[in-house]
Amino acid sequence: MLSSEQRTAVDHGRSDKETGPLLVIAGAGTGKTTTLASRVARLVLDGADPQRVMLLTFSRRAAQAMTHRAGRMLHAALGLGATQAAPLLPWAGTFHSIGARLLREHAPSIGLPADFTILDRGDAEDLMALVREQLGFARGGERFPLKGTCLAILSRHVNAQLPLADVLHRHFPWCASHDAALRQLFRGYVQAKQEQHLLDYDDLLLYWQQMMAEPALASFIAGRFSHVLVDEYQDTNRLQAAIVHALAPQGRGLTVVGDDAQAIYGFRAAEVRNILDFPAAFDPPARVLTLAQNLRSTQPILDAANAVIALAAERFDKPLWSRTVGAKPQLVHVDDELAQARWVAHQVLQHREGGLALKKQAVLFRTSHHSAALELELARRDIPFVKFGGLKFLEAAHVKDLLSVLRWVQNPRGRLAGFRVALLMAGMGPASARRLLDAMHEAADPRAAMRAFRPPPAAAAHWAQWLAAHDALAVGAWPDDVDTARRWYEPHLQRLHDDAAIRAADLAQLARLAGQYVSRERFLAELTLDPPEASSDEAGEPHRDEDYLILSTLHSAKGQEWNAVTLLNMVDGCMPADLAAGSEAELEEERRLLYVGMTRAKHHLALMVPQRFHVTQQSRHGDRHLYAGLTRFITPELRPLFDEVCAVTAPPVEAQAPPAAVAIDLAARVRAAF
Repeated sequence: MLSSEQRTAVDHGRSDKETGPLLVIAGAGTGKTTTLASRVARLVLDGADPQRVMLLTFSRRAAQAMTHRAGRMLHAALGLGATQAAPLLPWAGTFHSIGARLLREHAPSIGLPADFTILDRGDAEDLMALVREQLGFARGGERFPLKGTCLAILSRHVNAQLPLADVLHRHFPWCASHDAALRQLFRGYVQAKQEQHLLDYDDLLLYWQQMMAEPALASFIAGRFSHVLVDEYQDTNRLQAAIVHALAPQGRGLTVVGDDAQAIYGFRAAEVRNILDFPAAFDPPARVLTLAQNLRSTQPILDAANAVIALAAERFDKPLWSRTVGAKPQLVHVDDELAQARWVAHQVLQHREGGLALKKQAVLFRTSHHSAALELELARRDIPFVKFGGLKFLEAAHVKDLLSVLRWVQNPRGRLAGFRVALLMAGMGPASARRLLDAMHEAADPRAAMRAFRPPPAAAAHWAQWLAAHDALAVGAWPDDVDTARRWYEPHLQRLHDDAAIRAADLAQLARLAGQYVSRERFLAELTLDPPEASSDEAGEPHRDEDYLILSTLHSAKGQEWNAVTLLNMVDGCMPADLAAGSEAELEEERRLLYVGMTRAKHHLALMVPQRFHVTQQSRHGDRHLYAGLTRFITPELRPLFDEVCAVTAPPVEAQAPPAAVAIDLAARVRAAF
């Protein structure tokens, strides 16, 4: 059942007077997903062709969740039978995946090779490193940015649509003296990608935006869609905003949903001004609707969160309200980080004894290392926990190996994939691999050059097996290709890894994932653009007897909710972080980050305030403790909204008898010292 606020947003456009763009400001926990899915279903029921509806999200799972929910609504509304499928939304997906599809479709007319493949972040860094070395920037004569920093600079330059000099000055000041060299490096990187028929993440948006800057193409692509809906609009960067406006230049059929108070990804070049300035970008201005009824948290938690965000310099006004009552959130004052860890662990166990499973509880922090003391305390008390982060699925060597096999077959000019596959074969060294790839690069038919290649004698048997597998993959049927690649790779997996059996399970999982995609090209693109977080990420729900506490950074917690939430180190220097206090815009984003953390809690919220916290500095002064003050975002006027708990303990003092009277001339001792 939709609320009146949600119903108004869903029904926008049903009147002839409501044909313009719509901005839905959806506060935390106000049912944004339900509202957007319901709007999609309403559009289709009112006659919109599902083929002409584009839904842009920031994760594949978000797109799947919305299309599944909209499908269920349509199924019920249309009275379809159990065996009848609801209309599909073929153009629902992430910005990057939709961009990849459009570029693939229009490749011949925009100068892109039809067999282009997409670099994941790790491979993009490796290609940057290769070009960096070829240009002589890795010789060590002077400090030059490493490959990851170089890629981060280029990514910020592209996504923020800012001059390179501005990016260096604002975000990478120590690299500013390398302006000219970085420009040369980036030109070489772009040339290498184009020669090898490669695009990286940022290219998918950049090429799409450039394509929409061509009037004829822009008109054709925009004309294919009668409705464009965008989720989490506060997280868009300037490049994405330009694409959205090009898809609906007059705003007709355009709906964007977001919350300016949850704009926390400035470090990824997200631009909060996109949502703040959205209404005025059209003539007449976009209609603005707000969702303020919170379906998650108790009113006392919302009162505190509302008060924190109300002090923001600029925002859409939407005080959240709830029908649920409860206790005030807590400000918990403790001695230091060790005392903080002990208090949190004790509280977690208290909640558990009260019937609240560990998985219903979360501890959030500004920076990953803030949880170090707590992790030790949890281990000491045998409290299991899962911390968001760690090795990503696609960063595992065996997964990259198998994907490289598929990528090299898909795009024989891809040197990174080819080099990795070639080196898997015993007897094939780097020099032989480069000789092979050079021959393929210079040939008009790279596959013919591959077949004509003569490997070193020690690699002859492996090479023959590879050619047989390659030929089978070139004409194979999807998703059987994955099993073909696995059969070729399995002997190398056994030879290279002692834990081959464990790694083989990941590859079996990869094969199961492949069955969800219609083609090898779509599988490689989607898996690269929206990969599983870890090897167990796609494995389904844990067993019933598994229970664990959630530890997470505040950024990773966005979009989640728990019954009980504790925020660590809510003191100046940690919240806001020292490094994020350089400008008003950075401070405002830190305020929003605190707001996001507070609004993850349903019933219990505690903000930890250690009086001292440990700082590790790479200087001659070494590590040190600092005395801390409550975060500036909780002003004195806001403190009555919290219950304050003082867990500070004074050191024990043993009762002692006073010393016997003695006569000491301390003044004389002081005089004698000079």
